[in-house]
Amino acid sequence: MDLSRDWLSARATILLPTLVAILSFVTGVANITAPISGPLAGVVPVALRQTAGFTGALTGFSLIVAIVGLRRRLRVGWYLTLILLPVSALQGVAQSSPLSVPLIILSVLSIPTLLVNRERFDRGLDLSTTQLAAGAALLGTQVYGTVGTFALREEFVGVSTLTDAFYYTLVTASTVGYGDVYPESERATLFGLSVVVLGTASFAIALGSLLGPALEKRFSEVLGNMTDAQLDLLEDHVVVLGYGDLTEPILEELTGAADFVVVTPDAETASRLQQRDIAVLTADPSDEEPLERAGINEARAAVAATTDDAQDALAILTANSMNPELNVVAAATDRENIEKLRRAGADTVISPAVIGGHLIVQSALGREGMENIADHLTDVESSRTADR
Repeated sequence: MDLSRDWLSARATILLPTLVAILSFVTGVANITAPISGPLAGVVPVALRQTAGFTGALTGFSLIVAIVGLRRRLRVGWYLTLILLPVSALQGVAQSSPLSVPLIILSVLSIPTLLVNRERFDRGLDLSTTQLAAGAALLGTQVYGTVGTFALREEFVGVSTLTDAFYYTLVTASTVGYGDVYPESERATLFGLSVVVLGTASFAIALGSLLGPALEKRFSEVLGNMTDAQLDLLEDHVVVLGYGDLTEPILEELTGAADFVVVTPDAETASRLQQRDIAVLTADPSDEEPLERAGINEARAAVAATTDDAQDALAILTANSMNPELNVVAAATDRENIEKLRRAGADTVISPAVIGGHLIVQSALGREGMENIADHLTDVESSRTADR
């Protein structure tokens, strides 16, 4: 019951701001030209209402960006949503229209839900040095162009304020160039050329550094990765660390018995598993980031059963360090590696080769032999418990 309430609470934290984003855009567009009505009809100036209209649409788009961060449990997404929700409510008030009443109500209701679930959004924004440099270059170009254009405003047609200077910089750097603002002097023309060169370069670098990883991620999802939304729904599940010959029968047993996700670095294997509707992440199971995405902290157990005991040991060490309470089960391909896997953090280590050999021999000896193998497995488990 508690898990159900937590799930509903987490869903509400994302669903309510999503509805606010949609309403903010729709009411913003509708209220740009809608007649003023309501108790504030004689108080709110027409210009302010119209400004609240188109900025409301922008707030809606910004909220969608923030919600993407929420779905990835990013703390920056949580902060951005917390800032934009009151803004959307104030814009609804300024729009002074009955159409904005649902927007105001939902914006206010979303804030307590967001605050209560703050701890869920604890992931930092992981930006590479290239992405940070690209963002700094883009921002620096806009500052350079705005300040320079304003300083040379006497030599430009249509520039008298900082807003005009920023407008000229943005449309020039993005190569749109409406032609309503243009330089009159040679110095201003040369400055405008520098804005074009720096602007196009910074836009290209920023788009490449930001969209490149996103496209790579999309291709990896096509090859077999789960989406963040699917990963967020996993709770009390089993994380399968790697994939090998020993893993397939384990997946067959888990199917229908429990939710599970496979973490494997092999893209081809991940693609095959995805085609069978098996949840999979294409990543190294010994790395913390994919295990965090796979919900290792909410998992009930982890299974490491590839044919590489050394790789399994690394994956077990990582999983155990991230969630010491996790029940970790491992399969050892070599009997001498059983103790090594236990020292790595596995609670239970089974040697399929040893057990298979016993089963074959005891099956040949008849039913009595099968009873003996059951006794043998009981002794192994008792010994393991005594060692712990």
